[in-house]
Amino acid sequence: MPSRPTRSNSRPAAQPAPPLPRARPGHRILCTAYEGAMSLDITGPMQVFATANDVRARQGLAPFYELALLAARSGAVATSCGLQLLARQAWSECAPDGNCTVLVPGGDGVELAQHDAGLRRWLRQAEPVVQRLGSVCSGALVLARAGLLHQRTATTHWCRMDELRGIHPSIAVDPDRLHTYEASHPQGRHIFTSAGVTAGIDLALALVEDDLGSAMALAVARHLVMFVRRPGGQAQFSPLLTPEPAHAPRLARLLEWIPGQLGGDLSVERLAEQSCLPPRTLARVFRRELGTTPARYVEQVRVQAAATLLGQRQASVATVARLCGFGHPESLRRSFHKHLSVSPQAFAERFGTG
Repeated sequence: MPSRPTRSNSRPAAQPAPPLPRARPGHRILCTAYEGAMSLDITGPMQVFATANDVRARQGLAPFYELALLAARSGAVATSCGLQLLARQAWSECAPDGNCTVLVPGGDGVELAQHDAGLRRWLRQAEPVVQRLGSVCSGALVLARAGLLHQRTATTHWCRMDELRGIHPSIAVDPDRLHTYEASHPQGRHIFTSAGVTAGIDLALALVEDDLGSAMALAVARHLVMFVRRPGGQAQFSPLLTPEPAHAPRLARLLEWIPGQLGGDLSVERLAEQSCLPPRTLARVFRRELGTTPARYVEQVRVQAAATLLGQRQASVATVARLCGFGHPESLRRSFHKHLSVSPQAFAERFGTG
């Protein structure tokens, strides 16, 4: 008796997602410029791409990137530091295509640039055409005013966060990111932002790595004598700074005393005793003069001290945790992730100079 065909309950295998498009040789980097733009927001990322071309030339390969500076009109553009850059073409005369990356810098001039109707219109026209569109530092304000950051995660210079949030409520402002470029994510790969100034160089290295591989990004970083590449998810930080006593006159002596006591008792009660203030009064003074609590301030100073020691590579993570008052390495690790979004070990590896 012939067997009856069985009905399969298995679903057809899901089709793999099509690969994301990648930059091709001759990829154009179009950087906009305007009066009062920060020079490093422009020249920093552009130098990364130029250095990638230099490395390829030494390997006997043709340049991969074509660099162009665009402005409202061709000619000299004065940056915020007084240096003039030469824009060879007006952005209104440039027709970007699918093999282009457009970058918008920040700077003092962004106060006017974000309201430039011609620039906003050109960016909106370029967005659906170009492969990538991003900003450096406060250039994110220009993208936001053009309506290109709605429903997206974005970052900018730490002092511009509130301004960016105020442009549109749907912008998810992330203050703890160096940049939002995500090579594996279609949206994060198409439109992205970066934090203050040198974060634009980290962003450019991420683009080079995506285009030409990690070996090329490493070669470029080494040639420029810089950190290999800080990941985009890392917090915007230099080591935390102790406030000047003039900014907190009632706490001046206490703030000078705290760094020498990091390995000891720095409870609120001990701080109140040292400052001759009741604990509740001390808390109010901290909030008014420093905008934080005594406990959070102590934690920040301890993280600052630990970051300095780890950067010198002269002590183990466990020793640093003990010297700075964290006690256990796990407590140090939690505080580093909280304030710097990176582990103590990773911080030492990236920034250690010993």
